Amino acid sequence: MKVIIKPIVTEKQNLQSEKYNRYGFLVAKDANKLQIKKAVEELYNVTVESVNTVLTPGKNKSRFTKAGVVSGRIYSAKKALVTLKQGDTIDFYSNI
Repeated sequence: MKVIIKPIVTEKQNLQSEKYNRYGFLVAKDANKLQIKKAVEELYNVTVESVNTVLTPGKNKSRFTKAGVVSGRIYSAKKALVTLKQGDTIDFYSNI
């Protein structure tokens, strides 16, 4: 099972990583905090202090276009906010 799907790289998340040493990840819905902690430690070679998770529900969205009303759905996801030990960092831009 793949626990970590992708990192969350937004302005808000970058501010949290600079201020609180906290990083965000999109994770599998059935992953628990211990699995997330182990996966982050193995993947990035850091020490994780705490893991907070949040389930975001999917939402119905619609917009008006020339062809009429287009309806869709935003997927539901599970996000993990991982706080690292003081001094550890993750560089998402190193392999670009």
